[in-house]
Amino acid sequence: MVEAVGDRTDLVVVGHSFGGFTAPLVADRLAAGLLVLVAGMIPAPGESPGDWGENTGCGEAVQAQAARDGGRTGHADPHVSFYHDVPRALADEALSRERAHPSPTAMREPWPLEAWPAVPTRFVLCREDRCFPPDFFRRLAAERLGIVPDEITAGHCVALSRPAALADLLESYR
Repeated sequence: MVEAVGDRTDLVVVGHSFGGFTAPLVADRLAAGLLVLVAGMIPAPGESPGDWGENTGCGEAVQAQAARDGGRTGHADPHVSFYHDVPRALADEALSRERAHPSPTAMREPWPLEAWPAVPTRFVLCREDRCFPPDFFRRLAAERLGIVPDEITAGHCVALSRPAALADLLESYR
């Protein structure tokens, strides 16, 4: 990423979902002007991705939301949990392009920063997210970042289901 950015300045780094573990590293290294997490995991210093769910109470939040929504949150079928508001053909194409999640070794690696980067940070919460319940992210953004998320009516894959609304929100940050 650093190579791809080259000598550009005034950067906005955006990370989605698991990208919450990577985007702050990039923003810190490149001295970005803004960091935006879109339904992004918020790591704590030294926390591994594998420990994040237990440390944050994510599993319990998913179970509680699933009890309220008839089991849609956390559902094993990605069309129900991730792509429920994405047109079916686009969801199928996205699924066909998925890459394997990080290796078990990477899941044990501690997040290397000693503190959240000194970069202004925004958080976009998806109100219809069935991967990370909205109430869970409202709490986590307050606890770990000290901020109130901006909210958008969309599921977890907002870039596919509501691309114009997400682009407008991101553009408003500039």
